[in-house]
Amino acid sequence: MCRGWCWGCGWCCWAWWGRSPPSCRRCSTTGRWIICRPVPIRRGWRRSRSSCPGARRPSWCLCITGTVGSVPPIGRPPPLRSPRSGSGIGWSPSRGGVPAEDGATLMYPVASNGPGTDEKLRDAFVERVREVARSRGGLTVEVGGPGALAADAGKVYESLGGPLLYTTVGVVAVLLILIYRSPVLWLVPLVVAGVADFLSMGVAYGLNQAFGTSVSGQSSAMMTILVFGAGTDYALLLVSRYREELRRVERPYEAMKVALRGCGPAVLASSGTVAAGLLCLLAADLNSSRGMGPLGMVGVLCALLAMLTLLPATLVLLGRRVFWPLVPAYGSEPKARRSLFSAMGSSAGRRPLTVLAGGAVLLGALALGTLDLPGSLKQEDSFVDRPESVAAMRTLAEAFPGQGTQPISVITPAGRTEATIAGIQGHEGVAAVERGRTGDGWTELSVIAKGAPQSAAETATIESLRDRLPESYIGGPSAEQLDLKDTNARDRLVVVPIVLLSVLLILVALLRSLVAPLLLVVAVVAVWAASLGIGGLVFGPVFGFEGTDPGLGLLSFVFLVALGVDYGIFLMHRMREESLAGAEPAAAALTALRTTGGVIASAGLVLAATFAVLLNMGLVQLVELGFVIAVGVLLDTFLVRTYLVTSASVALGRKVWWPGRLSREPAGPVEQPPGETPPSRERVAVG
Repeated sequence: MCRGWCWGCGWCCWAWWGRSPPSCRRCSTTGRWIICRPVPIRRGWRRSRSSCPGARRPSWCLCITGTVGSVPPIGRPPPLRSPRSGSGIGWSPSRGGVPAEDGATLMYPVASNGPGTDEKLRDAFVERVREVARSRGGLTVEVGGPGALAADAGKVYESLGGPLLYTTVGVVAVLLILIYRSPVLWLVPLVVAGVADFLSMGVAYGLNQAFGTSVSGQSSAMMTILVFGAGTDYALLLVSRYREELRRVERPYEAMKVALRGCGPAVLASSGTVAAGLLCLLAADLNSSRGMGPLGMVGVLCALLAMLTLLPATLVLLGRRVFWPLVPAYGSEPKARRSLFSAMGSSAGRRPLTVLAGGAVLLGALALGTLDLPGSLKQEDSFVDRPESVAAMRTLAEAFPGQGTQPISVITPAGRTEATIAGIQGHEGVAAVERGRTGDGWTELSVIAKGAPQSAAETATIESLRDRLPESYIGGPSAEQLDLKDTNARDRLVVVPIVLLSVLLILVALLRSLVAPLLLVVAVVAVWAASLGIGGLVFGPVFGFEGTDPGLGLLSFVFLVALGVDYGIFLMHRMREESLAGAEPAAAALTALRTTGGVIASAGLVLAATFAVLLNMGLVQLVELGFVIAVGVLLDTFLVRTYLVTSASVALGRKVWWPGRLSREPAGPVEQPPGETPPSRERVAVG
């Protein structure tokens, strides 16, 4: 009892540290609480641009609709300066507006003359630009451009923290009430998960301060999802085992010790696999993806620590009454009822090859939907609800069809300025080029492409200019989006094999087999392809999305492989226990499914529901990622894990444990520790 109180007091102190203002409030600008560093693209481009003092940054574009001749001059608001960093940002409007052919729309490019690294300063400047522009009566003024888009995206990320947390807590609470059917028990794992979430904030803040770990609003949202989703999964497994032990062991403390010995290894192995898979994202070049790896690992490990320390201590302190009204009395037997998963396992065991072939065909057909995935998501299409910046960009696209509305920036050596201008003017994809400022041996040029922003024509122009001007640096919003797409493609080629290899090695060490780990890895890869294919079938026709996030494939793969193998470990670990106890392969597979199926199903529902919370967020990339992962978890829980892995294990027989000892001869019954029953007679309940 004293140990329980000590654990509780210690966790209260850790949670208070995690929620302290420096760790979860003062660091936030783009997400819930931590700044995301810029993506490391074209470092030479950034170095050369910083060497050009006063170099303009074409970041905004005023779209003025009305009679062009009546447009008055746009005034200059005073510059803004950050009191914390000392950086400033000022107003550098272009020489004049560009009228559309219909004479009713004027495009007025605006650029900042400061470094623009302070994102709060940037957002404030965007609002200042909007105030000045709207002060002109009789005209319709919209502020667009990359700077305005970034400011609107920042507002969305800032608004995610509260709704995301409250919605996640609400969804998990409802599911726990339905699973436990108790007015008290559901609250215990939920509060423990909340404490783990607070702690993860503090740990992530420490990583950011100590190692400069990059964390975005997207990755902080994923950390919250993982803490509540994975933490609740571990709680379901522990509480289920603890409930059963209370019927066989009189003292709650001793029952918890037996429960931890029984499910602890599987929970540790599964959480370690998830953490290792997420940590493989450190091999990515893209900072947003790379930062999501350590942050996801922090979320999983904080949830694991809380569920294996604070949750057991709390349950022991509360005693049997926490299960009221379904209190497991000492010496009682659970109500006999036919398990749904027993029936499902029996159907898979009768015709394993038929079930396996049918499931493989179904997953393959769903995977064909990846051919219908929309193209790469453009920056202005990344909002679920269209803000003013997107409206401005679409107005400009209609008023200036087939013409670039945001400049391509070229930084060239000052001694080659004239030659560079001549080379750009001779390019067939360039509409205009304007000389900018010069400093420290560099000159900035603004290039207007003939193609629309982020179109195939503009992309071809950027790539051609890079080939034609090897001594210059080509940048700007469209060039950055192109580099992001290329970097995501590179990350997929590098990270995916590392994830598969690391997960496979962990499974081999845990299961002492080669065939069973390969079976689990192939199963989760098939689930990923099928869920991505379902996304391809609904993103455009149902959700109306214009594209898919370039990082969707990589992030969904990492999460689904790690989390899918997580459930596979629960099933295969129990199957191995049954085989070690002397059960035949088919009986071991069916018993493992019957005893763990309820827990896995409950955990899968909770995890899918927590990721489905992202469907209510305001950014397309979060909606797409949440949808693919939620669908994948459901497929893995109710199709792959229940039918395909079970039927494959039955069909393979002892070969599933090759080359281990279990593949050659059955193991005899093993002696059980006092207070435990043989695995084949144990029943795991979730209700």
